[in-house]
Amino acid sequence: QVQLVESGGGLVQPGESLRLSCAASGSIFSINVMGWYRQAPGKQRELVAEITSGDSTNYADSVKGRFTISRDNAKNTVYLQMNSLNSEDTAVYYCNVRQLEAAIMYDYWGQGTQVTVSS
Repeated sequence: QVQLVESGGGLVQPGESLRLSCAASGSIFSINVMGWYRQAPGKQRELVAEITSGDSTNYADSVKGRFTISRDNAKNTVYLQMNSLNSEDTAVYYCNVRQLEAAIMYDYWGQGTQVTVSS
């Protein structure tokens, strides 16, 4: 089992920045993918960014050039630096860890943190 605790959400104005953090604990494997997803009201959950244990990254087109994902393997923590935020970034952001356990792929989710961009 893996537990994820997110922090860093809040209310900001358009153009401002936020940094989300997600600390993982429990049975963390050395090889995994950590990521951030978001879900806006009335919309499906979508991938924002993900990073492998080898530091390969993948971003949604809508956030490329504005968001940066990083991880600290020693702390089992993943970060999402969000710059130039706009109203379309308003959503609940969820941390995700995906790892292979005994040939089965498991997905673990955090409880979510609200990000609201509004003037």
